[in-house]
Amino acid sequence: MRDFRDAKAMAQTLREALNARSVSLTVSESLELIAKVLGFTDWNVLAAKIRSTGPGSRDNAESEDREIQLSPVVLDRYAGTYQFHNVVFTVAREANQLSGRLSGQGAVSYFAVSQTEFVGRDIKVRLRFILDPSRVPTAVVLNQHGNDHTMPRIDAAAALELQHAIETRISSRSAAPGTDVALRRLIESVASGQPNYAEMSAGLAEVTRQQLPRLQPGLADMGPITSIEFLGVGPQGQDVYSVWHQHGASHWHIALGTDGRIITAFVTAGP
Repeated sequence: MRDFRDAKAMAQTLREALNARSVSLTVSESLELIAKVLGFTDWNVLAAKIRSTGPGSRDNAESEDREIQLSPVVLDRYAGTYQFHNVVFTVAREANQLSGRLSGQGAVSYFAVSQTEFVGRDIKVRLRFILDPSRVPTAVVLNQHGNDHTMPRIDAAAALELQHAIETRISSRSAAPGTDVALRRLIESVASGQPNYAEMSAGLAEVTRQQLPRLQPGLADMGPITSIEFLGVGPQGQDVYSVWHQHGASHWHIALGTDGRIITAFVTAGP
């Protein structure tokens, strides 16, 4: 799950989503928009906040992480496709390290710190592979912001099926059932200061708790929702909506898990 420390990745996702709709946005413009969405005056203020939390959160947590070299045979063993909710997480070997990429996002490089654990080079994220008795990986656990996300390994056919389902929804512009209702409840509960965490995945619930002091005042100031318009499907299968309030508007990305809980939800600047 993402928070303010992932602002650059969020800005990249915003640019990619808008480019898919033939809307051009520069890097600096996207960074400024993300800063405002997260409740900061501008990108310079947000960048300073990220730098100030870096040493205390990332450097200390990873101070004992020392890169080790694993053989190509071991690295190739981990390469493959894994399922993260409704999207595909692809692991590949790149020289003496691994790369990991979620559908619709750029790749992240990982260096080995043990035979089964890897740390992201440019983002605070860890991977831990789960092996069967024959040392074949059956799943990978992604840890980010203190939350674990277990992704079972899937074969190429299953990965293609998941990706095809996303591409079909993107081309047909069909919303997943229930996302509009879930989004309205989410926004109204956050605006009231009392989110229903039972309707969220564990990771989203934790991020929402962290961001509530910044999200709640902004949503409350925009007033009641007057209308919700479905815009299309994002590159990771999230439904994208324009939400109009009495005093403003915003764009939301939302996805539900198989159990009906919200697994992804984030907001960007509206019209």
